[in-house]
Amino acid sequence: MNKHNLFTIAVKGIKELKSAVRRILTIVLSGMLIFFSSCQKEEVTDIELAGELAISSSSADIVLSQKKDADVALTFNWTTGTNNGTGASISYILQIDKAGNNFASPQVFDMGKAVYAKSFSVAQLNSSLLEEYGAVAGVVFNLEARIVSTVYDLPTTQQISQVIAIKVTPFEPVSTTLYILGDATANGWDASKAIALTPDADDPTVFVFKGALGTGSYKFITALGELLPSYNLGTDDFHIIYRTDDSQPDDKFAITEASVYKITVRLLDLTTSAVKLDQPPYDKMYMVGDATPNGWDISNSTELIQDPDNPYVFTYIGVMKTGDFKFPVNQNSDWGQDMYMKLSDSTMYLHHGGDPDDNKWTIAKKGHYIITLNLLDNTISLARTKLFMVGSATPIGWSIDKAIELTEDATDGCIFTYSGPMVTGEYKFPVNRNTDWGQDMYMRTDDTHMYRHVGGASDDNKWSITTDGNYVITANIETLTLSTAGKK
Repeated sequence: MNKHNLFTIAVKGIKELKSAVRRILTIVLSGMLIFFSSCQKEEVTDIELAGELAISSSSADIVLSQKKDADVALTFNWTTGTNNGTGASISYILQIDKAGNNFASPQVFDMGKAVYAKSFSVAQLNSSLLEEYGAVAGVVFNLEARIVSTVYDLPTTQQISQVIAIKVTPFEPVSTTLYILGDATANGWDASKAIALTPDADDPTVFVFKGALGTGSYKFITALGELLPSYNLGTDDFHIIYRTDDSQPDDKFAITEASVYKITVRLLDLTTSAVKLDQPPYDKMYMVGDATPNGWDISNSTELIQDPDNPYVFTYIGVMKTGDFKFPVNQNSDWGQDMYMKLSDSTMYLHHGGDPDDNKWTIAKKGHYIITLNLLDNTISLARTKLFMVGSATPIGWSIDKAIELTEDATDGCIFTYSGPMVTGEYKFPVNRNTDWGQDMYMRTDDTHMYRHVGGASDDNKWSITTDGNYVITANIETLTLSTAGKK
């Protein structure tokens, strides 16, 4: 075979190969076109299956109750509707109007895109019926609703669903706030200082007060600072009556025994109950002020000790400086909490957090104090510690009723001094002359230090005198130190 024939065969082969490649590419491209065409047809079919725009409701006949005002009363749902195969986005507007108004002045809720439900709580729906439509409590009110969709094609188009009807029976809402006032309460008859009751978490028409009440009377008001409307004593101690005018009877509930009470008021039922509790209104008390150990740092205020046998009584025993003080019920740094403040030197009242009053007690002389609060009768006692000496080394021996009173320093009430004869023997420092020997005492840690013995405890550590003579003994109950000068 010559070179010309070989060249001819080669050219022919290349032409046949190119033709085959063209056939293969044609087949592949045809398949792709068929594939994409089928996908497009399937997508259009899906859109068409969405159907017409339609709306439905969770209920067609609803009776509302304020006891469930946080619950969902009504939910509307709607279908997507169709964009007619355009791929355009769709937004929705919910319209609600009274029946027969032909949506002339509907409430309009712009729901945006890809949202297919709208819910209303009992409180929302009831408020809307009463305020927007003038519905009457206890009477069935007829509503109509529809959904309007906008398809954002060019040009934009709208669809309007069928209209659905809903029957709703609203209620007349009772107050969402309630306050107690009266001379049985800590804040008396000042309506601007009335004490708020707490609404029940499950039923907002039920209110609860827990706190100390003294002998006296009380009633309830619905708005701080306003004496009307009020809820007063009804036919008996278990019923209340709604009072809206001064001409109506102003009968009040009575407390005959001071204690801590739990009072429950049910506004819908017009009933109430008062149960005496064997516990104080607070289980923690604090002290703040420049007279106190931590000054005005309320977040670090000094906690009082609650009496384990009488939970109404709280006590602080320790050093107080010259200055003022009062008693917050917590350590919140916003200063908005309730506090016990000065009514007189021996009585106190419960200041309502946020009120402008700011009545404090004053310490005129630094010293070691015992401060006792009684939340049952709102009393306070302040006593600066005195120091006495008793023992076989002292001139009066162990006759505690004749214990020798040490002399308090003129400016520092924590420093006490005895100057006089001592004999061989022992001694310690009681804080009073009670003969039952159950009082607190300062006892020996070592020759120059001491600690406060708690009355009734078994420890009994005493100092000793080994040589008769005159001594100057100085005790500092702030630093818990003791100095002895003279013969030892």
